[in-house]
Amino acid sequence: MRKTLLWMLVVGTEKGAAIKGCFRRVRSALSLARAHHSDFGRPLPFEDLTTRMLHKQRAINRCLRRAGRKTPSPRSQRARRRGGAGRGGAGADPRTLRPCPSRRRRGGPQTSAQAPVPVVLPGRAMAAFRLALIQLQVSSVKSDNLTRACGLIWEAAKQGAKIVSLPECFNSPYGTKYFPEYAEKIPGDSTQKLSEVAKECSIYVIGGSIPEEDAGKLYNTCAVFGPDGTLLVKHRKLHLFDIDIPGKITFQESKTLSPGDSFSTFDTPYCRVGLGICYDIRFAELAQIYAQRGCQLLVYPAAFNLTTGPAHWELLQRGRAVDNQVYVATASPARDDKASYVAWGHSTVVSPWGEVLVKAGTEEMIVYSDIDLKKLAEIRQQIPIFSQKRSDLYAVEAKKP
Repeated sequence: MRKTLLWMLVVGTEKGAAIKGCFRRVRSALSLARAHHSDFGRPLPFEDLTTRMLHKQRAINRCLRRAGRKTPSPRSQRARRRGGAGRGGAGADPRTLRPCPSRRRRGGPQTSAQAPVPVVLPGRAMAAFRLALIQLQVSSVKSDNLTRACGLIWEAAKQGAKIVSLPECFNSPYGTKYFPEYAEKIPGDSTQKLSEVAKECSIYVIGGSIPEEDAGKLYNTCAVFGPDGTLLVKHRKLHLFDIDIPGKITFQESKTLSPGDSFSTFDTPYCRVGLGICYDIRFAELAQIYAQRGCQLLVYPAAFNLTTGPAHWELLQRGRAVDNQVYVATASPARDDKASYVAWGHSTVVSPWGEVLVKAGTEEMIVYSDIDLKKLAEIRQQIPIFSQKRSDLYAVEAKKP
């Protein structure tokens, strides 16, 4: 019986590459012949077996005719005359080609006449990428800060980083008395160097922040550059750091700085990124607006101090990450105990699950984290907070675009 079935299927199939597809049908038919009993325990009727075999043979013949076709079909010739591309012809859109029946379930080549063509759908984000945070030791010499920052960006790019962030006030000491002295326009010397290194490394560079001068006002500003060196977005710190903790620290940015007044996001082939600077992280509504606008990564160049750092640095990051199911990254300057304002350090990346993925120490260094967007999607599917919000009871609303 087996030999008979095999002969029925194999005859006429020795036609080049098509026989490989036919073998699958041969194996399927043999498996059918081996089934001695039906669901009710009776032998499979010969008539049913014959009918099924005929259907399989016809399918094989159709596959062979397509595989052996050397000239365009009348349909494809008409398509070419109309200026289009026939099935499998030059210029055909591989997304419109129907696979040969013998390949349809196996994910093989889409036509038997040409190799498979990979199709990248527009707008589809990549599943993972490497993020680098540069914890820079900031000195009082601006040119030295710029040189070392660019060198560390190069090093991060060589390690596979696709997005690199510098810390807050990376080109000057942090303090209200330094802002007027170190302020510059955008574009200016600092941002020009960041643009050049972003283009040379073909990566996204989040330029921490610098004191910016514009129309007689000073801002704490983060400039972001794309792989072609283009300025993508300019984020001015929204919330100014005015605090007074008796016996510990008093600081007033508002004495010299003006606040920004716009949200800042930018798109990459990986995900949409939302920006904040230091004190901005304390305001949960900002992170919620970014999450509503599709951000999957929030980056905060920041310089917490030795009072707020140990108390709230990690807590705030984990809170923003869990509340909005996003990755949160903070880039701090390295700690300098001799500076007038001593930064906490400990640049960190937190996952949407609230896990601390990586944390720096206090010295100058680069920390890396692989951002896994599949994991983010899984977390949002497991705990669907966005679809379960009671928008009939409450809402966070953006009052500006």
